[in-house]
Amino acid sequence: MWQVKESYTFAELENWSAVAGEVDPPIRLGVFGDPVAHSLSPQLQNAALQSAGLQLQYARFQISEEELQPALRLLPQLKFAGANLTIPHKITGAAFVDELDDFARRVGAINTVLVDGEQLIGFNTDGPGFSRAIRQEFWVDLRDLRVLLFGAAGGAGRAIAMQCAAEGCERLVLVNRTHEKAQQLAAELKPFFSDTRVTGPVARLEAVPWEEHALRFQIANADIIVNATSLGMKRSDPPLLPAALIAPHLMVYDTVYTRARTPLLHAAVDAGARVANGTSMLLHQGALSFETWFDRDAPIAAMQAALASTA
Repeated sequence: MWQVKESYTFAELENWSAVAGEVDPPIRLGVFGDPVAHSLSPQLQNAALQSAGLQLQYARFQISEEELQPALRLLPQLKFAGANLTIPHKITGAAFVDELDDFARRVGAINTVLVDGEQLIGFNTDGPGFSRAIRQEFWVDLRDLRVLLFGAAGGAGRAIAMQCAAEGCERLVLVNRTHEKAQQLAAELKPFFSDTRVTGPVARLEAVPWEEHALRFQIANADIIVNATSLGMKRSDPPLLPAALIAPHLMVYDTVYTRARTPLLHAAVDAGARVANGTSMLLHQGALSFETWFDRDAPIAAMQAALASTA
């Protein structure tokens, strides 16, 4: 039996029969990303496949932005059931599928692709997965929270923002390196915040600059800080925000799921805040992807155990 490699390239995908034709069970699912070596999705999904008795395997694929469209188009030919997309493919991938489900269309980004005959259908499980993760980690629903979201214009950030808006969160503040993109997203989400709910002297929906003086005020009027950027994946990354701004009343959720705590979570723990990393979001968005591909309940316990064993 051939061993599954740590990751495969687009060139290998193009020559898939020669590269992986003897792998048993066959690889019929995978995650496309650049970089992709950090992804824990294979551990998660292979545990689910084994638990469900499905004779398939899931692998990583190192795919550049230029390779994404042709790579996706190979999936039906290679009898894949589907794929996940991670950084930086979630937004661009939405343009390369044949159909989008309603939530993915509103978000404008996908993380899950279903192969349906010759058609590719795009879904976004990041938003619902985030909602379930917050409930698991902090025992609270999004609708009850004032959310300060960093990286609002990225693929995961847009999905999280849309989920917060759809669930009617108490307050949503969008922060992005390119402020204009956060403003544009706020304009898109405005209809969700047009009710007459009274929340005090601050607006329920805002896009603010990524500047310390603006963030200081927003943190005082937030319950949870969410990092939907990639900051923290590398040790050399700059801090998301000054540690002195983090207050003990906060919850801090970092969608980055490195084995060690990110600098953001270290600072939050030191400040006395409650924290969680993106492992729980990975679990729940992955479970929803599994259910999309196979139209059956995901084996959550097996998936959670697989993630716990990687810690």
